[in-house]
Order: sequence, then structure tokens, then C-alpha cells
Amino acid sequence: MTLSTQLWAANQDLAQACLQHPFVRGIADGTLEREKFAYYVGQDAFFLQSFARAYSIAAAKAPDWLGFTTFHHLAAGVLEELRLHEGYATQWGVNLHSVEVGVATRRYTDFLLATAWGGDVGLTAAAMSPCMRLYAFLGEQLARNGIPNHQYTDWIRTYSSADFQLLAQQLESLVNNYATNNGLINSTYRYAMFCERDFFQAAWTE
Repeated sequence: MTLSTQLWAANQDLAQACLQHPFVRGIADGTLEREKFAYYVGQDAFFLQSFARAYSIAAAKAPDWLGFTTFHHLAAGVLEELRLHEGYATQWGVNLHSVEVGVATRRYTDFLLATAWGGDVGLTAAAMSPCMRLYAFLGEQLARNGIPNHQYTDWIRTYSSADFQLLAQQLESLVNNYATNNGLINSTYRYAMFCERDFFQAAWTE
């Protein structure tokens, strides 16, 4: 079993908590209030900007060319995701340039950037992997019986797509290549999973 597989398996309690969260269930059946999704779009756009920066920092630190190019490829994937959010923002009336960053969002982005600046590439990959693997998992689960046709169809289609699944696998390959199975790696991965859960909770309660 690879390290990324072990880490994901060890955090199934939080993965299931996210899948069953009322925010995610509201996306699943299309009943989520528009205001909650609009808030989420703004927060997620800010988060993704930090996520792309963390990829770029890790790329600069990568010890070999394969790691450098893979991190940059993943950063390009985030830029594509941000373009999707720009479309969402127009659709949902969100001004991405005037987003007030929430506490949960700031806590998560500060953690990722501090890890990227202060840690090695294995630790950074472990901190970033939960986001990608979780969203790939959520997309897959929500599309399990076919992609539904409602106001959140595009969200489900994006994260259930083969392209997104591949990005998650590429990031996990970096975890496997550069990280060592130790207490810091495990606690970093789990902290990121808690941040993901808190991110949904903040969008649900705002």
C-alpha cells in the first residue's frame, strides 16, 4: 500500500463527515441555498490562489526535474479551476475582488503557505493532497448514479471528471515519491482534512 493510500484510508472518518455534511448534500441534490454557495465560491477562489502559490513554492524546491514539472502542471490545473470560479462568480453575482476572507479560509491558506515555505516538498504534497483527493472522492460519489441536472451540475461534473481524478493521482504520486511515513506527515495530512471539513462548515453557517 502506498503512503498516499495509507493516509487517505486513515482519514476516512473525516472524508465521510465531509460527504455527509449538509453543505455537500445540498450540492448533491441541488437544494443548497444560493447565498451559501455564493459565499463558498468567493472563499474557494481566494483559497485556490494560495493553493497555486503553494504549488509554485514546492516546484522551486523540488529536488529533480520530474517533481518540478509535475508541481507546475498541477498549478496550471488550479488556474483552470479558477477560471471555472470566475464563471461561477458571474453566474452567482460574486465580486471576487472584494471577498472578505473568512476565518476558516485564512486558517487553511496560512497553514498551506507556511508548510510550503518552511517544509520540504514531501510535507507540502502531504498538506495539499487532502484537498485534491477529497474533492475527487466527493465528485465521484455525487456522480455515482449519473450527474444530476440542477443548479450545481457543473460543480459535480468538474470534480467527478477523469481530468480531475488524474490531477489528484499526480499529487499523490508526489506524496509517494518525496514524503516519509512519520508522525509529522500523518498529522499534517489530518490537519488539512480538518480544514476541509471546517471550510464546508463555514460556508454552511455564514
